[in-house]
Amino acid sequence: MYSFMLNGQPAACDTDISLLAYLRDFARLTSVKNGCAEGACGACMVLLDGKAVRACVLTTAKIAGKTLLTVEGLPAREKDIYSWAFAAAGAVQCGFCIPGMVISAKALLDKTACPTAAEVKKALHGNVCRCTGYVKIEQAVLLAAQALRAGFTPPAESDYKVGDRMPRIDARDKVLGLAEYVDDMYVAGMLHAAILRSPSPRALIKRIDTSPARLLAGVEAVITAGDIPGRRHQGHIIPDWPAFIAEGEETRYIGDALAAVAAVSKEIARAAVKLIQVEYEELPPLVSPRQALAEGAPPLHPKGNLLAKTVLKRGDADAAIAAARHVVRQRYTTPFTEHAFLEPESALAVPHPDGTLTVYTAGQNVYDDHHGIVSLLGVEENDVRIVSKMVGGGFGGKEDLSVQHHAALLAWHAKKPVKHTLSRQESIFVHPKRHAMEMEFVTACDENGVITAMKAEILADTGAYASLGGPVLQRACTHAAGPYRIANVDITGLGVYTNNPPAGAYRGFGVTQSCFAMETNISLLAEQAGLSQWEMRWRNAIEPGQVLPNGQITDQGTALKETLLAVKAAFDSSPYAGLACAMKNAGIGVGLPDIGRVKLKIANGQVVILTGAACIGQGLVTVMTQILAETTGLDVSRLAAAAPDTYLTPDSGTTTASRQTVFTGEATRQAGLKLKAALAAASLPELEGHEFYGEYSGLTDPMGSDKPNPVSHVAYGYASQVVIVDEDGKLVKVVAAHDVGKAINPLGVEGQIEGGVVMSLGYALTEDFPLKAGIPQAKFGTLGLFRAGNIPAIESIIVEKNQAELAYGAKGVGEITSVPTAPAVAAAYLRLDGKVRTDLPLKETPYSRKK
Repeated sequence: MYSFMLNGQPAACDTDISLLAYLRDFARLTSVKNGCAEGACGACMVLLDGKAVRACVLTTAKIAGKTLLTVEGLPAREKDIYSWAFAAAGAVQCGFCIPGMVISAKALLDKTACPTAAEVKKALHGNVCRCTGYVKIEQAVLLAAQALRAGFTPPAESDYKVGDRMPRIDARDKVLGLAEYVDDMYVAGMLHAAILRSPSPRALIKRIDTSPARLLAGVEAVITAGDIPGRRHQGHIIPDWPAFIAEGEETRYIGDALAAVAAVSKEIARAAVKLIQVEYEELPPLVSPRQALAEGAPPLHPKGNLLAKTVLKRGDADAAIAAARHVVRQRYTTPFTEHAFLEPESALAVPHPDGTLTVYTAGQNVYDDHHGIVSLLGVEENDVRIVSKMVGGGFGGKEDLSVQHHAALLAWHAKKPVKHTLSRQESIFVHPKRHAMEMEFVTACDENGVITAMKAEILADTGAYASLGGPVLQRACTHAAGPYRIANVDITGLGVYTNNPPAGAYRGFGVTQSCFAMETNISLLAEQAGLSQWEMRWRNAIEPGQVLPNGQITDQGTALKETLLAVKAAFDSSPYAGLACAMKNAGIGVGLPDIGRVKLKIANGQVVILTGAACIGQGLVTVMTQILAETTGLDVSRLAAAAPDTYLTPDSGTTTASRQTVFTGEATRQAGLKLKAALAAASLPELEGHEFYGEYSGLTDPMGSDKPNPVSHVAYGYASQVVIVDEDGKLVKVVAAHDVGKAINPLGVEGQIEGGVVMSLGYALTEDFPLKAGIPQAKFGTLGLFRAGNIPAIESIIVEKNQAELAYGAKGVGEITSVPTAPAVAAAYLRLDGKVRTDLPLKETPYSRKK
C-alpha cells in the first residue's frame, strides 16, 4: 500500500502504477491531462512537495509519504486569481495545456512572488502549448503574481460588443480543469478499445486470426473488416480510406487498422491485440512521389498513384520570363509536419436500448463524423447522434475519422459503451500530416523590379489516402503567386499517393509551402534588382480593384499595402530583418457549397446559440456571443451557447479554411437581426421557446471557370511579417501585421497571430518529421516544437480596413498567421550571411539540430 496526501486529503493505492493513471482513472482528477505520457508536454504537471513535476514519469511508489497538489486542490482565492489572470490576458485557447501551466506558475510564485519575465519563461520550460505562442501565458503568470501580491479581487464581468477585448467564455473551466474533454468522460460499464495496425507500411495481408484474442478473459468484442455492416471505405471527397484492411488486401501505411478489440480495461485490450495473429507478405513501400509516379510503380489505389492535378494559367509566363531583366529559379522542399495538438484523439460511443448510438467526439465537425459513422454502420441518419466535447486543438489534424468510427463499430457490436483514445505515439502514426512538397519556382521582373511572370511546379506527397489532398493542392497553387500584381502565371501541381502517412488539412492548407518558395524567390529577385525586400514587395503589392494572379478582382477592403507600411519601421530597424507577405482565403470557395447556419433558442430567459460549428480553441463561441450582443443590444450575461450536436444544432460546416468567424459569424448576425426585430414587440421572457434561424451561403466560382475574373473566395486576408535576428542568428523579434477586416475580438486575434507565428517559427527552424521506409521516427519530445524559452518578442499589429456588412467586416485570421513566417525567417538569414536556404527546416542556423 502506497500512502500520500492528495489535495489535503490522505490517499492510497495498493499497486505501483503510473501516477498519471492513478490520478485520472482512480482519483478522477480531470485537471491532470494525458498529453504525451512520455514526460515531454507538461499537460500532466502536478506539485509534489511544492515542486512542479510531470505525473506521467512518476509512479505511486515514488510518491509514497509525499504531498501532492493538483489544480483541484488550489485554495478558492488562488483559483479565482489564476482563472481571472489567464482569461484577462487571453492565455486560454484550446485549454488542454492550461492546468499544467497553472501548476508550473504556482510552483514559481510560491517561491518568487515578483518574478521576472525570464524567470517565468524558465518556469514554463517543461510545458508545451501549441495554440497560444506562450506570449499571453507568460503575461497571465505575471498578472497572477501581481494579483497575489496585491490581495487583488478579480472584477465582475463587463458587457462586451464587437471590437472589445472579451475574455474567452470557457476560460475559467479550462483553467481549473473543469472543462470536459472526451477522455475525461467515464460511463458505467465502459469498455476500452485497442487497434491492431499494419505490420509495415505496405504489406499483403493474407490471414488475420483473432481467436486467441477472443479467448482472453475481459475481452467483449473483436472486429475486423468483415464485421462492418455498411460502407467500409471513408473519405472527405474520395472514399479511399478503409476502416479496416481485409484479408487479401494490401496495407498502405503503418497506421492502417487490421482489427479492433474492446475489453474491460485498457491493459486487457492492449494485451488482446498482441494475441491476434497476422500472416502477411511484406512489400517494398513507395516512399516518395517521384518513386510512385515512375514507370512500372505498383498502383497503390485502383486509379493509380496520381491523386490530383491542378493547373492555373494566365497570360504567357514563358514569353514574359524570356523577356525579363531579372530571373530567379530555385527548387524548394518542405517536410511533413505533425500537428502536435495537445489532446490526443479520443471518442466515446454509447449505445442505447432503442438501438441508437451516441458518439462523443472532439473533431472539427460533428456532421463529418456523423456522415462517416452512419455510412460505416449502414443505418439511418437518426440512428446516430454525434456530440462534441471540448476540443484540445486541431489545426486541421482532427478533420478525418481517426478513433470515432472504431469506437462506434465496437460499441455497436458489444452493445456497451466503448472509449477509444490514441496514445501519443499512435496519434503520430495515424492521423494525416501537413503535405511534404517539392517545388520549382521561377520568378521574373523588369528593370524596375516589377514582377512580370512566375512559373511553378509543385509535387505534393499526399501519403496513403486522399483525405483533403486535392483541395490542399488547389490552395497551394491558387495562392502560389502571392498577393501581387502578376499578369503572367503558369502553375502546375500534382498530388501523389505514397506509402507514407496520409497528408491532409493543416493550418495554412498548402499555402505555407508555396508561400515559402515564392517569397524566398522574391527576396532573391530584390537583390538582383537592387531593391530592399520591402521596396520589392511594395512595388508589386496588390491594391483594391486590381486583379490577383488567380484572376479575382480585389475588394475595397484589401489592405496588403497597409500591412507593409505597418512593419516598415521594424524592417528598417535592423540589417538582419527579413520580410515576407501572404494572402489566405476565408471560406472553402471555388464553387463548392459553403454555408454557415445558426439557430437561436430562447430558453429559461436566455438566448442559446445553437450551431454545429466546432470551437477548437480559436474562440468561436466568444466571437458569436459578441456578434449577437452587438446585433441585438442584449448583455452577454443573457447569452449562452450549446455544444455542437447533430440532434440539436444545424450544420455550419467544418472548422477549416478560416471560415467560421465569417460564415457562422454572419449566420449569427442574421439570426440576431430576426431576434432584434422580435424584441421590438416583445420582451425576452415573452419570447420563451421561440427560435430564430440565420444562414449565410458564400457564392463563388469553380476552379477552371471561364469567367475572365472568377470569384474564388468570398474574402482574403493579407499579411506582412518581419523577423529580426541578431548577428549570431538568434531570433530577436517578430512583427506581424495582419489585415483581418474587422477584429471582432482583438484579444483573440492577437492570440491567433502569436500562436501562428510561433508554430511557424518551429516549422522554419526546428520541426521535422523523419521517416524511415515510410515509418515515422519521431516521438512528441523529438518533434522540435518551440517552447517558451525559444520565443522572441512578438508584436501583433491588427490592420482594420474592411467596412463590409458580412460578419461586421471580419475576414478570418486562423490560418494566415502561420503562412509568411518561415520565408520571413529565411529572408532574415539571407541578409545575415547571404546564404540561400531552400529547404525546411532551415539549415545552418543556431537552431539547427544534429541529425
